[in-house]
Amino acid sequence: MDTYSYIANADVAAIETLYEAYQQNPESVDFGWRKFFEGYDFSQQFPEGAPIVPDSEGAQNGNDGNGASAPAGPTSAAPTPGPVPQPDGYGVLSTAASTNDAGPLAKGAPASDKETAVRNLIHAFRSRGHLRAKTNPVRERKDRQARLNLSDFGLSDADLDTPFRQGEDLGLGTGATLREIVAALTSIYAGTVGFEYTYIRDPKILDWFQQKTEHDALAFNPDVEYKKRILKKLNEAVVFENFLHTKFLGQKRFSLEGGETAIPALDAIINRGAELGVKEVMIGMAHRGRLNVLANIMGKTYEQIFSEFEGTATPDLTMGDGDVKYHMGYSSEVDTTSGNKVNLKLAPNPSHLEAVNPVVEGFVRAKIEHQYGGDYHQILPILIHGDAALAGQGIGYELTQMSQLEGYKTGGTIHFVINNQVGFTTDFEDARSSIYSTDLAKIIDAPVIHVNGDDPEAVVFAVRLATEYRQQFHADI
Repeated sequence: MDTYSYIANADVAAIETLYEAYQQNPESVDFGWRKFFEGYDFSQQFPEGAPIVPDSEGAQNGNDGNGASAPAGPTSAAPTPGPVPQPDGYGVLSTAASTNDAGPLAKGAPASDKETAVRNLIHAFRSRGHLRAKTNPVRERKDRQARLNLSDFGLSDADLDTPFRQGEDLGLGTGATLREIVAALTSIYAGTVGFEYTYIRDPKILDWFQQKTEHDALAFNPDVEYKKRILKKLNEAVVFENFLHTKFLGQKRFSLEGGETAIPALDAIINRGAELGVKEVMIGMAHRGRLNVLANIMGKTYEQIFSEFEGTATPDLTMGDGDVKYHMGYSSEVDTTSGNKVNLKLAPNPSHLEAVNPVVEGFVRAKIEHQYGGDYHQILPILIHGDAALAGQGIGYELTQMSQLEGYKTGGTIHFVINNQVGFTTDFEDARSSIYSTDLAKIIDAPVIHVNGDDPEAVVFAVRLATEYRQQFHADI
């Protein structure tokens, strides 16, 4: 039987009708057909054996691979070919042999074949770049077989200074060289931020997130005042922990040390949320870093916190008494950088990890129904997890499964995971079977952003993107 005999069953007239509709308006046809027709049109532009020569406009409107426009000039002004960097522990540019080496395309191979290879390379970075991202500040990460070497796609060092039209997909222009394309992909997907989102099934959400990832990431460059804000919040977090360790040595406090960037991150979520219409933020978290959040996010005074350490605090009898200081909740109103006021609530929590999460979601749902008239936009739930608890506690899976149900959804939750790579006394290698503690997010198509805590600007970029996503689609991230 002919392997491709099923093609004879296709309704040619129906396909032609779809193609005509696509030519009139690409958005009028299904996402899958749109991609098929794009591939068909592309194949017709470059018949087999035809070389690809970028037009002068594409060459002049190129990009230097770092988001800045390249100066106008002939294509011969491309950088002088040089040796490809050898693996630095991540091997992004290496063309060394791999376990899945596709081998170089034959000399004189059709240009369209190499364009396809570059297209596959771009898709691979989008899908698997996070496996190479430098998100671990403590140790070099394991080799997860990301297969992002040039040789995995039939490309080699000899192609690095060849222009490929696929660079246009990254906003680099049609004259971008493979060297520039790989540099941009490495910066976006294999730097200090890693993205997981290609499993999202809704094409509108997928396209939005990809656009934000690839264009906003390169363009994100906070001004001096914003950087001062990040430094201020980071300094507050560090000094607070150092003081507690010095003044109250030996007292249980569940330090945020190593995860201090959580403070500028929460500050950025609240400020960006206020710009996007958020009036109230409800936070649920366990013990780790709670005192720091109370002091530097919620606005609880140092005097109140230190008196609790010294045992001189006057208990709030309306909340009961006898609870430990890292279980207590708090409410406040803060002024944001945009001049808006936001009500903050930190839910009290028990000793049982993750148990506060459904309480937060129920509180937010009640507010949405009875105070905000069904409007998800005005109240934002934030759940702060430990990596071991999120992966190990069954309540995390239960909450995830209920998050999209009509009777329980809260318009999306920002899940902030502080990964200190140890679960109480359990090493991270013994804590879970999945690569990431956040892998349960994939069951509801929630994108995941991994970020190195030692890069505060990257952390702030990641949480701003998360806030924009939640407000845009009212979905978990």
